[in-house]
Amino acid sequence: MVARMAAGVPCTATDAWVCWDWVGSHTDDIGAALRQHVELTVVAVVIGLLISAPLSLLAWRRQRAAAVILSGTGILYTLPSLALFGFLIPFTGLSFVTAEIALISYTLLVIIRNVIAGLDGVPDDVREAARGMGLTPTQQLLKVELPLALPTIMAGIRNATVGTIGLVTVTALITYGGVGNLILLGLRKDFRTPLIVGSVLSLALAVTADLLLLGVQRLLTPWTRGAAAR
Repeated sequence: MVARMAAGVPCTATDAWVCWDWVGSHTDDIGAALRQHVELTVVAVVIGLLISAPLSLLAWRRQRAAAVILSGTGILYTLPSLALFGFLIPFTGLSFVTAEIALISYTLLVIIRNVIAGLDGVPDDVREAARGMGLTPTQQLLKVELPLALPTIMAGIRNATVGTIGLVTVTALITYGGVGNLILLGLRKDFRTPLIVGSVLSLALAVTADLLLLGVQRLLTPWTRGAAAR
């Protein structure tokens, strides 16, 4: 895809900021890059959420586990992406799997912290009332604690999603970078059009994803709308 986009540039790098002839002749490639960006993001966030959910509950219930889990995911979060790619490539190559392992690793700490913060924020008197109603610990978690923690949890998912959209552009270094491939092409060829198109699309994706998830959050937590209005 990158090779096709680099070939046959119909105008020079010194032309207008956006060479519309180039955009028009590469709409299929731009669309493919956009779809790849969305796919990489969705897969990373969904798998990250599936991994984070049980780890978050374990960390919330047991302090010793919390120290290990938060330390481990914190290390993954602070690892430079290039160093992580360098470690993974000998095992998984320049592949979709390599990109996803890196992206998933960076979602864990953000989601886990927010799940724990959300559950910690449930008032003690609400828990007492739930126990007084005869709810089991599992029923209390599912019917009371998680719904009340949902706004904070959703905020973590939103942050993880927007962050992943930005990080996908970095995975262009291993050829799986969605619109990051456009940005990399623009930098390598000193050609502003793909650089601008890739940057604008990445920003638009981040804003769109955040607004969509905010809408989902408002649908799932209708009681927060009334509180905000007051």
